[in-house]
Amino acid sequence: METLMVDRVHSSLRLFLHRNAVFLCERLCAQFPSETNVQLLATCYLHNNQPYAAYHILKGKKLPESRYLFAMSCFRMNLLREAEDTLCPVNEPNIEVPNGATGHYLLGVIYRCTGRMSAAAEQFTQALTLDPLLWAAYEELCILGVAEDADECFSEAIALRLQQEHTSTSTLEKSNFANENRILSSSLPSSLGDIVPKQMKQLHANNTAEVPGYPHVRATALHVQNSTTSNVAQFDTPSPVSTQTSSIVPPPLFRNAHAYQNTISGDAPAKQKANGANQPLRRKHLDEARLKKVSGRLFNQSSESMPRRSARLSRDTTINSNSNISQFGGNGTDHSSGSRYEVIDEMWTDNMPATSSSVSSTDGRFFEQDKAERIMSQDSKVAVGIRELLGLLQTLGEGFRLSCLFKCQEALEVYRKLPEPQFNTGWVLCQVGKAYFELVDYLEADRYFELAHRLSPCTLDGMDIYSTVLYHLNAEMRLSYLAQELISIDRLSPQAWCAVGNCFALRKDHETALKNFQRAVQLDSRFAYAHTLCGHEYSALEDYENSLKSYRCALQIDERHYNAWYGLGVVYLRQEKFEFAEHHFRRAFQINPRSSVLMCYLGMALHSLKMDEDALEMMEKAIAADKKNPLPKYQKALILLGLQKYTEALEELERLKEIAPHESSMYALMGKIYKQLNILDKAVFCFGIALDLKPPAADLAIIKSAMEKVHLPDELMEDDL
Repeated sequence: METLMVDRVHSSLRLFLHRNAVFLCERLCAQFPSETNVQLLATCYLHNNQPYAAYHILKGKKLPESRYLFAMSCFRMNLLREAEDTLCPVNEPNIEVPNGATGHYLLGVIYRCTGRMSAAAEQFTQALTLDPLLWAAYEELCILGVAEDADECFSEAIALRLQQEHTSTSTLEKSNFANENRILSSSLPSSLGDIVPKQMKQLHANNTAEVPGYPHVRATALHVQNSTTSNVAQFDTPSPVSTQTSSIVPPPLFRNAHAYQNTISGDAPAKQKANGANQPLRRKHLDEARLKKVSGRLFNQSSESMPRRSARLSRDTTINSNSNISQFGGNGTDHSSGSRYEVIDEMWTDNMPATSSSVSSTDGRFFEQDKAERIMSQDSKVAVGIRELLGLLQTLGEGFRLSCLFKCQEALEVYRKLPEPQFNTGWVLCQVGKAYFELVDYLEADRYFELAHRLSPCTLDGMDIYSTVLYHLNAEMRLSYLAQELISIDRLSPQAWCAVGNCFALRKDHETALKNFQRAVQLDSRFAYAHTLCGHEYSALEDYENSLKSYRCALQIDERHYNAWYGLGVVYLRQEKFEFAEHHFRRAFQINPRSSVLMCYLGMALHSLKMDEDALEMMEKAIAADKKNPLPKYQKALILLGLQKYTEALEELERLKEIAPHESSMYALMGKIYKQLNILDKAVFCFGIALDLKPPAADLAIIKSAMEKVHLPDELMEDDL
């Protein structure tokens, strides 16, 4: 009963019938309250999203599996301290973490969630050491920025190690099979010793086959009489000894041998009579070649000088009179094909073992050799498979590692090495889209995200970044459509509500956008990007206090989330806390040292701190990092203006005009420089163009005022630009 119930519970879990699994497992634990069954019930509760129930029944359990399940329940309930104490008790420092690699991985996630990044990295490394194919652990190390090169983590040494582990398992299987084969061989009856292993193997084949060495002889089905003999009845049921020795099912060849032995046994009529005269005869298929051999020897036994197996067959075998043997001739002779039967007879006789014991050993060697060959073939295939898998993980891992280090161009080159079936998957295409997003190439990012969404429409990971890409492209219609799709797929995903929030943010409805981002935070409090987006909306509403709180929440979740460091720097820059702004921009820049935007804002903070030389150097780096970014060129012109390098400032603005010819602020700054150079007609002209380009309302009044005062002395003009 217990075995049946356990099987039904596992079957229900496999078929996602979680409520049924819970019900049956509760009955199981009521009847058989072992800790193993309690673990199964806790597993059912976790599958059914009832971590509190699993927590209740596992509290106080000491077995490693119970501790792991209890820790998982605590983690699901956000009881991180209790989960940590369960996996790694303080009063038992030498106790092993349960469940091996997965236990270390869970402990690492707990450490990361509680801000202990170095300890988390140690646990993820330990998990990857125990299980090199635990991708999630390597992914976490990449996110923490401490992952080794993928070539090291998925190296040839790892492949050899995995192959050795598999080989050791295969060796154990071969050893078990050899033990089982010896047991079976030693229990073979002597009457089976006359059957050659190869012929027994062909007896097992009931379908048409060729006789080895004689392709012109085809085996065909022929019904013969079946009877049971006492000396082979043991093979009707597997030997309990052999069953315990190995989990491999004994080859079914002996059942065919059993049928053949019954056919040639002299006890058949008596046994059949004992079982009832009217009982239908049991029939089995035999090879035509073997039957013809038997027939040939039945009618040619006088030519032999010594009693051979065929002679014994002629004495002992009783052939059913109703059997179809007309193909041999009505009187049992075949004058047209006698030589062919003699050839088969010679083949049979020449390979005949001398004794039944030698046949038993030959029998065992044959099956052991056959099993060894199959295992060697499997080992070879597994070795190739291991190398192929590790090669794939090397490419994916190196690309992901470089992406997490924001070496996006190098990451793109690695991803392009993937085979086409792997590259054209949702995960890889989203990673490529993220790389282009970090490179501020929104058009390419849009292209790959759209392709990923088309190939895998139900993939939600990365769709929050995709919605931000569409926000930057001002693609309001497409962004709205994407948000509706994501909501229809999963209303409880934070990515969907981030997309909805970006829709309203694009429409400048910051309050509604903030509500949607807060909804994303409620659904997943560990979703760092949702906290950052909340901070952006608070900043747009000039609620700087809550903005700072949101950014700090994001950093508590992921201290390498450079967007939050950048957000903090922007807030402090607006509050004119330039030292704080410079500190946070520099932290963001240390995480993502290739971002042109971060370099530019760091240069702005340095300029505000009167560190103009350092600011100019940073602007030069920003321009070199992204020649299409207009912001560092504009800020460099501002710094040059402050240094009274008017000609250089105008040259920089002329270069900026080629990139962004419709920027009103650029023309306003040019007008101010021309005013400083006392070229008033060009100053008026530039101020006029700035007004024609419809600047923001805040800048409109400033530009008009500067234009009206263009003929006044500099000391009477307000330095508003």
